Amino acid sequence: MTTIKASCPTCGEVELTPADVSLMVCSHAAHSYYAFECAGCGDEVRKPADDHVVSLLVSGGVPAVVWDLPAEVLEVKAGPALSYDDLLDFALQLGQTDLLASLVDRAVA
Repeated sequence: MTTIKASCPTCGEVELTPADVSLMVCSHAAHSYYAFECAGCGDEVRKPADDHVVSLLVSGGVPAVVWDLPAEVLEVKAGPALSYDDLLDFALQLGQTDLLASLVDRAVA
């Protein structure tokens, strides 16, 4: 069986099997990572996985799960940052369910 060596920030070097490792390959390579639960401390350890690490883990028997980065993450953010007052105003408006319900009723009719 293949043994994979990785490092835990708390425990140091640990030995894993392919079943112990999750490999998440993103459509944008910079967001790919692998993760494992450290047997020593029980923490989930998550580390970036470049193309070289991905190929090593896959050749070692770790199945890759491919995922797409939501388009919203890559959008350019323009305009002022959301303030606490904006968030409070939004929460208060959500509390006015009658107003929101009447708007929905008008849109459907």
